[in-house]
Amino acid sequence: MNSKKRPSLLVVSQYYYPEQFRINDMCEEWVKRGYDVTVVTGIPNYPQGKFFDGYGWFKRRKEVYNGVKIVRLPIISRDTSKIRLGLNYLSFMISGFIWKVFTKQQADLVFSFEVSPMSQVLPAVWFAKRRKIPCIAYIQDLWPENFIEMTGIKSGPIIRVIDRMTDYIYKNCKKILVTSNSFKKAVEERGVPGEKVDYWPQYAEDFYKPSEIVSPLVPNNDDVFTIAFTGNIGYAQGLEILPEAAELLVEEGKKVRFLFVGDGRALDSLKNTIQQRNVEEYFFFLPRQKPESIPSILAGADAAFLSFAPSPLFSKTIPAKLQSYMACGMPVLAVADGETHHMVEEADCGLCSKPGDIDGLVHNVNTLMQNSGLLERFASNALSFSDKTFNKKVLMDSIDQEFLALLEVV
Repeated sequence: MNSKKRPSLLVVSQYYYPEQFRINDMCEEWVKRGYDVTVVTGIPNYPQGKFFDGYGWFKRRKEVYNGVKIVRLPIISRDTSKIRLGLNYLSFMISGFIWKVFTKQQADLVFSFEVSPMSQVLPAVWFAKRRKIPCIAYIQDLWPENFIEMTGIKSGPIIRVIDRMTDYIYKNCKKILVTSNSFKKAVEERGVPGEKVDYWPQYAEDFYKPSEIVSPLVPNNDDVFTIAFTGNIGYAQGLEILPEAAELLVEEGKKVRFLFVGDGRALDSLKNTIQQRNVEEYFFFLPRQKPESIPSILAGADAAFLSFAPSPLFSKTIPAKLQSYMACGMPVLAVADGETHHMVEEADCGLCSKPGDIDGLVHNVNTLMQNSGLLERFASNALSFSDKTFNKKVLMDSIDQEFLALLEVV
């Protein structure tokens, strides 16, 4: 590539603005750094399962947002059923194949932002092979492990197909970035050379920082210990542990509020469980908010919560919200093991209990409630660890070097 030419980057991600994923900020940062960025994505419908207002098969299929050119492929919305979710996954892959055949799009490099499904990486690989350019995949969900976790299907023809697809993707990517060291090990165990796989943690966007302003959306009640959860309310999060924990806190007479900000496939189920256990007064729900609003909402909470359902897969995962919580200087209350537990412990920014351990969770809630000094220490440590480990400039500089190395202009 001519070094004077503005580098052209094609990003393939099934999810993009106005859906809220970190790839939005990454693309805008690449524009600021001089890349010509085009994103191939789907029609926005995550997480609520319906197309966002103003978008559809025949509406806003192309647009430019903050310097990023966006091309939206026709897909089937997720809705709420597993069948529709499967059709949603397949439709992006099929549309991506058709787009690859007929597009006149040019690029110097392809970057695929992979959260489930893994099949969304295929259009990126196909395009890169056709144009004979490098492809980088940023893996945040392992397949077939994630598929097995979602469906319970552990063997048979469909697993063999997913295995072959995954190996094909790994083989045809020049570089694979992963969000945890456990992911790196898992990818290498599939026969991928270690030098091809790099640990590249997610960072928090610049607006994630401690806020001196408390959002008016947060209930104002000084004698209630508030624990905030922000983001996708899905089944993988294992949030049903909270109504059970709330029952024990009711028995102990503790004043606690679990503040939820977001929506997702498990929201109705969670609300039903809360009602069945008669602990409604311990929960407060806000609809999905703009990410820029989250710091002021967290400012009205005493701690921030994250959790996973019990699963060997989730023990390898570090959720993106952990970086956001840390960047806002929030003490972390976690229900997780493996990588997430290790990071919370290493940063000394919170307390962690094992998935499914209700007594351990309640014990940790009580510990935080009774020790303001501990909360202050965790908040300070979260900020310092975030700046040291998840520094946006340092991480984006490193990925720049990856791009330049692949384009042979170092």
